[in-house]
Amino acid sequence: MNAPAALYESSLPHLKLLGRGKVRDMYEIDDKHLLIVTTDRMSAFDVIMSEAIPGKGQVLTQVSNFWFEKMRGIIPNHLADDLSLDQVVPDPVLRQPLEGRAIVVKRLKPLPIEAIVRGYLIGSGWKDYLACGAVCGIELPAGLQQAQQLPEPIYTPSSKAEMGVHDENISFADTVALVGQELAEQVRDVSIKLYTTAAAYARERGIIIADTKFEFGLDDSGKLYLIDEALTPDSSRFWPVEQYQVGISPPSFDKQYLRDYLETLDWNKTAPGPRLPPLVVQKCAEKYQEAKQKLTGK
Repeated sequence: MNAPAALYESSLPHLKLLGRGKVRDMYEIDDKHLLIVTTDRMSAFDVIMSEAIPGKGQVLTQVSNFWFEKMRGIIPNHLADDLSLDQVVPDPVLRQPLEGRAIVVKRLKPLPIEAIVRGYLIGSGWKDYLACGAVCGIELPAGLQQAQQLPEPIYTPSSKAEMGVHDENISFADTVALVGQELAEQVRDVSIKLYTTAAAYARERGIIIADTKFEFGLDDSGKLYLIDEALTPDSSRFWPVEQYQVGISPPSFDKQYLRDYLETLDWNKTAPGPRLPPLVVQKCAEKYQEAKQKLTGK
């Protein structure tokens, strides 16, 4: 079976392009709806690589949609149910590259925070802990090891930065200043519930969700929605249960494989990114597909 052709950038002349993120292209449909196209672009260390990962956009879309449906009882999501892709992109030639990777969503007001939940001590959290015994200002017990499960998941929000600029960890008090006490508490509580629900489900299917990030938006009445992506290999650290051990950085189904490869290069982590060898591109694609298959059974 041939691998799907990679989509690095979408082009829809009949719709207004609102912007291109690291991975997603966003178009205006009308004042109530947006079209989001998840491309196969790959970023690491906030730099977009010049090679795309074939099939990655479909994986991210299908995994997100799977979780959106599964978590519907906890929080509504941004998927629109009154407008289809066929209606928005009636031309079959334009629509074909978008199949499985484009979604029509409600036009909501995004909150200026990323809601990060950590269940294990890894990444920047591990570096924080080594330096001061805390993660994002949250004190933790002494003597924890790398990749160890935390006594309970912790909520460590960050500010949403412009593209190419690193997001900054902020305190819960900072989120209160940004969105108000009630909404800050709602985002924190629903984020932890989403994480714990997903982590329990994924573990039964051979995946540890070490940490993840969520984004939220409000409608005109102030109702909270889950937006962007949810619990994907791009927004989470996924570890295979059978290879997990404390004291090391475990192998993963996410972009950690790419980060580890890039760390072996003489590269200063600024644009442009280095060229990726075909084997690295292939391995990235396989890891994303395996994560989807384990989680969704498809």
